[in-house]
Amino acid sequence: MKKEDFLNDDFLKQFKTGDELTSFLKSIQKRGIEKMLEGELDAHLDYEKHQQSDNSNTRNGYGSKKIKTALGETNIKVPRDRDASFNPMLVPKRTNMVDGIENVIISLYAKGMSNSDIEEQIREVYDFDVSTSTISRITDKVTNDIVAWQNRPLEPVYLITWMDGIVFKVRENSKVINKTMYIAVGLRRDGKKEVLGLWLGKNESAAFWMSVLTDMKARGVQDLLITATDNLNGFTDTIKNVFPESKTQICVVHQIRNACRYVVWKDKKEFTKDMKSIYDAPTKSAAKAALEDFAQKWEHKYSYAIKSWRDNWEELTAFYEFPLEIRKIIYTTNLIENLNGKIRKYTKNKLSFPTDEAVMKSTFLALREATKKWSMPIRNWGIILNQFLTIFEKRVQL
Repeated sequence: MKKEDFLNDDFLKQFKTGDELTSFLKSIQKRGIEKMLEGELDAHLDYEKHQQSDNSNTRNGYGSKKIKTALGETNIKVPRDRDASFNPMLVPKRTNMVDGIENVIISLYAKGMSNSDIEEQIREVYDFDVSTSTISRITDKVTNDIVAWQNRPLEPVYLITWMDGIVFKVRENSKVINKTMYIAVGLRRDGKKEVLGLWLGKNESAAFWMSVLTDMKARGVQDLLITATDNLNGFTDTIKNVFPESKTQICVVHQIRNACRYVVWKDKKEFTKDMKSIYDAPTKSAAKAALEDFAQKWEHKYSYAIKSWRDNWEELTAFYEFPLEIRKIIYTTNLIENLNGKIRKYTKNKLSFPTDEAVMKSTFLALREATKKWSMPIRNWGIILNQFLTIFEKRVQL
């Protein structure tokens, strides 16, 4: 049957119900799987059916196997060999599920569904049962992917690196405690974003970030041109210890939030409006003048908020050293916060995780879903690359 005949409306009209069409598709799928298994055995024995061969291992009939696919359960014939060394890749021994349905299970898990919810969903949609233990076994296969991904080599230089943490509740020693998943995203020289890794630790600290940066360096990173971070105490010094030439920009949005923590509710609207004159200034000197005006008005009442601006001034205003196009993408950590938000969306159904491995598996799968569309360079990449080449010519070409 030609492809165009298969898609023809007249051909499809012969099926009176959806069940009839599904039954037909299952028969086509069954035939395709059996043909592929025959092909696998041909390759295993190194000769095709009905050919002469010197191979002492020969075909030995067929076995029957019930498998689960995205179209439901079906019985297939599995070819056998005489010495029982044939283990098909499509439907391996001791498994009854083809890759398609396993990928569905992993995708549902990545989107935050619990094992019991996935079990119910598979039963309703595909009309067969998959135990929660089987679902757990399938998702556990991701562990090997995580290890390989966490240890892969990285680029020698990243133009911008955003770093932030996301807090999860994890069970440890019969208690549920907060742990931080450290995340770093790098902008490569081709303009594409890349998640550099996931690291799970206790509450966010500059000391743990040191181990993160050291790991990145061990995997091949030689230079981070610009880093965008929150204003965690000691973070800038930690970055300088590992990548001395890196220019650090503290997220202005984080600074605004932190400064507002010291302000009473009735003053917040006016305080926030006045603060805008600092980070909206056209130049660093204009921003400094705006800070002094701001301090003159509010320092007597909120001295600690003003102090936080002065203590972090150089890192808060690093963006003024760059052209407008670069300023826009290092001004805040919005990129990584948006990523964290998507991870939260996928993991929100899990109030706490039983183990470190469980939170790592869920975060990794959520991350994989959230970054599927990261296939194109960032907007205005040609202009931005030329600006980086002008400012960091030798370092970009490392």
